[in-house]
Parts: sequence; C-alpha cells; structure tokens
Amino acid sequence: MNQDQSGRRVIAVAPMPPEKSAYALARYSRSPDSIEASINWVHGHSSEKFWEQFYFDYGHASIADLGHVVVCFEDISELAAIRLEDEPLWDGQAKSSRYQNFASSRWYVPGQIRGSETEALYEGVLRSLSEIYRLLHDPLIAHLSERDPRPESMKPADYQRTIAARAFDATRYLLPLAAKTNVGQVVSIRTLEKQITRLLSSQLPELRAIGEDLKEACRRPPVNLWGELSGQTAGLSEPLAPTLARHAKANPYQESVYSDLSRHAKEVLRGTGLDQPDRWGAVESVELIDQHDPLDEVVTTLLYRVSQAPYRNILSVVKDWSEKQKQATIQVATQQRSPYDELIKEFRCGYSFNFDILMDIGAWRDMHRHRRCQQVQQNFTTIHGYDVPPPLVEAGLDREYRQAMDAVRTDIELLRKKDQEASLYAIPFGFKVRCLFKMDYAEAEYIAKLRSGVKGHWSYRTIAWLMKQKLAARYPALGDLIQATPPDVEDTLTR
Repeated sequence: MNQDQSGRRVIAVAPMPPEKSAYALARYSRSPDSIEASINWVHGHSSEKFWEQFYFDYGHASIADLGHVVVCFEDISELAAIRLEDEPLWDGQAKSSRYQNFASSRWYVPGQIRGSETEALYEGVLRSLSEIYRLLHDPLIAHLSERDPRPESMKPADYQRTIAARAFDATRYLLPLAAKTNVGQVVSIRTLEKQITRLLSSQLPELRAIGEDLKEACRRPPVNLWGELSGQTAGLSEPLAPTLARHAKANPYQESVYSDLSRHAKEVLRGTGLDQPDRWGAVESVELIDQHDPLDEVVTTLLYRVSQAPYRNILSVVKDWSEKQKQATIQVATQQRSPYDELIKEFRCGYSFNFDILMDIGAWRDMHRHRRCQQVQQNFTTIHGYDVPPPLVEAGLDREYRQAMDAVRTDIELLRKKDQEASLYAIPFGFKVRCLFKMDYAEAEYIAKLRSGVKGHWSYRTIAWLMKQKLAARYPALGDLIQATPPDVEDTLTR
C-alpha cells in the first residue's frame, strides 16, 4: 500500500468469504470508515443477519454484486453447460470441444429411461456417434497434414496440436448434447442466486439437480486446495454462501412461462403454416430484420422462442393481428409474474440490429459467449438439417459422416416418440439451431471483426462475414467500417 501527501490510497484486499466481503464493501460505501475498519466491523458482526435484512427483506440487490465465487461443474452434459452459461453477467469457460479429444468421454443418461428399452436405443445412438467420431479423426489428421505440411519455423509439438485442433473442429460435429464436459465460472453472488433460481425452475431434471447441488455447495466451506498447498489453514470452516443457500428456490413464473407460451403459440398460429418448414420459403443463414413496431417485436420474439420458424415469417403473421390479439400474447407471458419477478428476456427490445441466425450447434456454442447482446434461442431440433464440415468433404470422408448423421436423425425421431428428453440429449452438434441476436452497432462490429478472423472456426467465420455483408447492404457507411475477414482467406496453422 502506498500513500502520498494527498492521502490517496489504493488497496488490494485478500479474498474473503463472498457474503462477508459483500457486507464489508456495502458497509464501506455507507460509512466514513476505512476498508480496514469496515472489515473489522464485519468480522465482529453477523453477516447472515445483514443479508436477511438488506438483501432478502429490503431487496437491496446490488450489494450481492460485491461478493464473488469460483464454482466448477464436472461431468455435466453439454446441454447443461449451455444452460449454465445463459446469464448476461457471467464469466467462465467450458471444456473446449475444439481443442480436446472427447472420444473417451461418457454421456449423460436421463434418469427416467435407465433400465428400459429406450435406454438401449439411446445408448446405441450415442455409441454410433462416438465410434464415427473416433474413426474419422486419424484419416482427417493425415489429410490435413498432407494439405498443410509443417513449416520449418514451427515446432513439431505446436504443429501437431494445431492440426489436431483443426481435426476436432470437424469431428466435434458428431458430439451429442449428452456429451460430458466441465465448466468453471467466476460470478457475483447476485448472478449465482439468479442462476440457482433458473436451474431449479427448469423443466429438465438434470438442471434441477445441478441447482440443488449448487445450493448445497453454498452451504459448505469451499475447497481450499491452494491455501493448503501454501500452508494456510485459516478460513477453511467458513461456508461459501449460507444465507443464499437458505433462500434460493424455484420461481413459479420461470417454471411456467415457456410452457404457457408454447401452448398459446400452437393455438394462435394454427393454420398459418409456421409449423411446416416447406412453407417457410428461402431460408438464409443470416437475416438482418427490418426495424418494426416495438409491440410487434415483443410479440414476435415471444412466439419465436417457442417456435422453429424464421423470425420474418412469424412477424408477417403478427403484423396482421389486432391490438387485442397481440395483447393476448403479452398476457400469457406475464400472467404468472409476481411484483418481484423480472420480465423474461424476450421482452428486451429496441435494438437497432436484430439478426436471425441459423447455424450448427457446435459453432453456435462459440457465438453464445457474446453477452453484450440479447440472445433468444429456439429449442434444439433436427428439423433444420445438419452442416457438413468442409475438411471432411476435402478428405473424401463426408460420405461416412452423412450416413452417420442421417441414421442418427432417424433414431432421434424414434426416441422422440418414446422420450422427448432423451431425444433432445442425443442431438449432435452438427445439427442446426436458430437463434435471434439483438444488438447495437458496436457489438455487431465486434462480433463481425472477431469471429471472422482466420483463427476461428469456418462455420462462425461464415456467419460473422454474412453479418457484415447484411449490415453493409442496409447501411453502407456503417458496414464499410467493419474490418471483417472473408471466409475464403485461410491460414490453417494459425491458432
């Protein structure tokens, strides 16, 4: 700590239990005391009483931004990892399917199908995907090594890692949403509470179980391996966030709103052809939606979330509705909302750049990381078909891939008739998902520039380039400012 004649100080404070650090910083902001005095005060007073009164009774939610936790989730499904990351204020990373071999990984099996004939069908689907994942890897490595030999300036180990990563870029299209993965996150306890609530309110048993596990982790002292390795013993008995664990629970509004909307959408969209892909017309990978009335945007977005149709098709129906019909959809989306519930994210509107994007799940996982925009993802499905990785085509391996994906799609349809949850987990990354991205210009420029770079995956590079092209066609002056890289500019050995 340095101090000059001005009295100015800059102090780094060692980590503390999150509820106590938030208490100390909250008191610090509301008193003339130094941070040392505030920490001393908190050490001698009950942080749980403070949290009960100010956070849970008075609703001073911002104080929970002052305490942070590191939480790791191991052996969860890729689907669960995606849902864990559905937080606007979230910092973390999942095990990378681009740089790690998932061949030896197991997969999540829904509890209700264990020991049944459905489990045998489910296991068969996932084993076939795992087998073709392994079989394609070595021939693809050989093809890429021949196509892009190692430069003398590149170390052999670096070259091998890079070529392996490029091979995984293609073979990961065969990974199912059931594949096991790990996630590490650093979040505020305010975000943690929202995350637990959302998980406990989910329709998926795996997510509810993770929510309960997360509550239990908050009740216990955190793992202090670093402290043990450093010879520290103090603080090992402090629970992570005991007050939060006691209060976090499922939310009735979140539990019901999407199923309510789904039933409503089926009713009001019956006969419009929106449930028939062959009536959608030309389907583009990227569409920049024309700006339109905010009420139409909210209603269309609510219906889009529980549909599989393109945004423009739903909007064309909504525009012809009466005010009363539009308000009926709003009513369904708010009827279970209490005075303390935030509106669901589908109500976030007014952004100038709304992109309706259809892309493979694997590459969408990378686009999902962008949190300075609003993302409204439709449910995972096989109806949009799948993408074929270009390296497999170049290597003459696409026939085996297509056969595997076609067979899996047929098996998933059989699974869906027996258990919808199992059929969801069996969907491979290569199948396409539709997602609405709402953003301002700065985020559009950032995504188009970053994701089109030569280090990226070809799939999202193409999407990022098309975002620039669509924007430039509509707003040339703004589009020309975006320094995006065309997808045909390649450098395979750059990582």
